[in-house]
Amino acid sequence: MKKIRFFLRDVWRLSRPYFRSEEKWSAWILLFSIIALNLAMVGMNVVLNFWNRRFYNALQAHDFHAFIQLLFTWQASPGGGLPMPGFTEVVAVYILVFVYATYLNQWLQIRWRRWMTDQFLNEWLADRAYYRISLTTDEQAIGTDNPDQRISDDLRDFVGTTLSLGVDFLSNIVSIFSFIGILWSLSGDLTLWGVTIPGYMVWVALIYAVIGTWVTHLIGRPLIGLRFRQQRVEADFRYALVRLRENVEGVALYGGEPEERGNLVHRFHNVITNWWGIMLQTKRLNALVSGYGQVAVIFPFVVAAPRYFSGQIQLGGLTQTAGAFGQVQGSLSWFVNAYGTLAQWSAVVERLSTFHRAIVLARAAAGHKEAEAAMTGLGPAGRGGAAANQPPPSGPVLVPASDGSVRLDDLTLALPRGEPLVAHANLVLEPGVSVVVTGRSGSGKSTLFRALAGIWPFGSGKVARPPADRCLFLPQRPYIPLGTLRHAVTYPLPPETVPRDVVAAALADVGLDTLVDHLDQDRNWPQVLSGGEQQRLALARALLAKPDWLFLDEATASLDPEAERALYRLLKERLPGTTIVSIAHRPELAAFHDQRLVLERPNGHPGRILAAAPAASPAE
Repeated sequence: MKKIRFFLRDVWRLSRPYFRSEEKWSAWILLFSIIALNLAMVGMNVVLNFWNRRFYNALQAHDFHAFIQLLFTWQASPGGGLPMPGFTEVVAVYILVFVYATYLNQWLQIRWRRWMTDQFLNEWLADRAYYRISLTTDEQAIGTDNPDQRISDDLRDFVGTTLSLGVDFLSNIVSIFSFIGILWSLSGDLTLWGVTIPGYMVWVALIYAVIGTWVTHLIGRPLIGLRFRQQRVEADFRYALVRLRENVEGVALYGGEPEERGNLVHRFHNVITNWWGIMLQTKRLNALVSGYGQVAVIFPFVVAAPRYFSGQIQLGGLTQTAGAFGQVQGSLSWFVNAYGTLAQWSAVVERLSTFHRAIVLARAAAGHKEAEAAMTGLGPAGRGGAAANQPPPSGPVLVPASDGSVRLDDLTLALPRGEPLVAHANLVLEPGVSVVVTGRSGSGKSTLFRALAGIWPFGSGKVARPPADRCLFLPQRPYIPLGTLRHAVTYPLPPETVPRDVVAAALADVGLDTLVDHLDQDRNWPQVLSGGEQQRLALARALLAKPDWLFLDEATASLDPEAERALYRLLKERLPGTTIVSIAHRPELAAFHDQRLVLERPNGHPGRILAAAPAASPAE
């Protein structure tokens, strides 16, 4: 029961925000309309239940006039009651109600999914939660693996399944109360071992449903965990395929096809292995549900047959009794019939809940005020692991610098596993004084670069620098977004905000003038452009942005030394008011900077940032 309570709380916390959002009125109107239409279909099932009695009685009495009336027009009720509509009218209304119930359901689904997708994307991207989550050290990666699938597939399945199960459950509850009175009045009394049982078919339906529900849960319970794992292994396999597609040249150059094939086969083997487990459990569950459903078809006739053969009820009464029994028994057996869907739904809810918890905790670590919500969680501690209830480390604090400088105050940097990189560093970088940082590979230079950007979450201390819109950080591997080449050059600015001729001039300046005619083409530019061309493109962004501070992390490492020197001269010439901070391995780059720093990290000890002698001016 505790697990069910936590599960329902997760469902509530995922569902509630939309129905309290700015779209709440339209959401509630659509939801109530869907419920009303589904309840109308329940009401028409009640009408058809009584219609069924009259129709079969007419058949038994060979009453052709009543037969035609009940098919096409209407039949007056004895005693002046409400007339019974014909089957044609009832079915016409039923079809209309069913069509619009489905249409409004789909309408609400797409609105709800759009709203939840916006919210998850906003929270995932806010405070760089996506980046912090990617650095998780949890080997199981509960709540952090495959965020693309959780936002795309899991949100779609959650909205659709939650709505369909919720409306279906409510309809079944109403059906129980609508038909249980009919069944009670039709079933009569049963005397068994001297004991008279009133409305005995109601009790038979209840016992039949309880036994079926209990056995179904025993057989189907393993499906919940298997469904959860299937979502993950399917996403892992798809991710490996995407990775191969994005790195085709590297794989081809290394001749890594056997390794890639082995990796893909291994991941697909996990898909198949888990699927066999699902197949086995589904086979057992289907055997039970199918047998249960088939028995339920004939069972009410068997139970009601004694009254029919004794002449207490006519054929119409028998069919009405069987129909009412089927409605009551089917509604009571909702859990049995929906168990497979419930297992899938449970897996989806858990994946979204743990993912949302990971996002909230990542944002809380970044100083966001959702820490309290994160601590209460979206589920029990066991469902996210013990670590899921603790916020990740907050990392160094990024603060604004009033004097335009960049300062490190007692900065300590560590790796995700806790190994220290830099301890208690204090440094001041003055505006107008370009700096190059060198050091051995693995000494922590790129981590220092990330700390200056304010995105590294492991460590402590303060980083003070100018606002983000006056700083530009170019990593060794530039990010090339989807879209046109013009969009790639102006990123993250919208391409329409920068005149086309300005973009073309920037490309020409960095040596990519041959691409100017392709500015408006939408191609897979990360694969079209070489590593050196991508780095040139990133430097073109710097020419367009004209930042006060430009931080370069091996941003020209894919270029030959002559091209590298030419581009540094270009930056110095075109961005005279920009302070350049470079992380580099090539010693000749120090000549383009006013100050040189060395990051020394002895084995097993935290590193230190030391000043070094400046290099000679570069040769012209």
